[in-house]
Amino acid sequence: MTTLNELLVGESGRIVGFDGASPSYRRKLLSLGLTPGAVVHVARVAPLGDPMEVRVRGFSMSLRKTEAAALLVEKT
Repeated sequence: MTTLNELLVGESGRIVGFDGASPSYRRKLLSLGLTPGAVVHVARVAPLGDPMEVRVRGFSMSLRKTEAAALLVEKT
């Protein structure tokens, strides 16, 4: 198990939980569709390494590395 920010471009992971996220930030992530069991694919990372573009449930979003660190994933 790792965190989303540690996945490389082209890798995917299944969300298994949250690590150290505040309750309000956890609710924000859940409302964006980042729920346990969802598969997240890292599409690309900005040239300086932050933010990263991820695809989940058929749409794309950008997350800062610190935001992605709150998501625990298992590589698929």
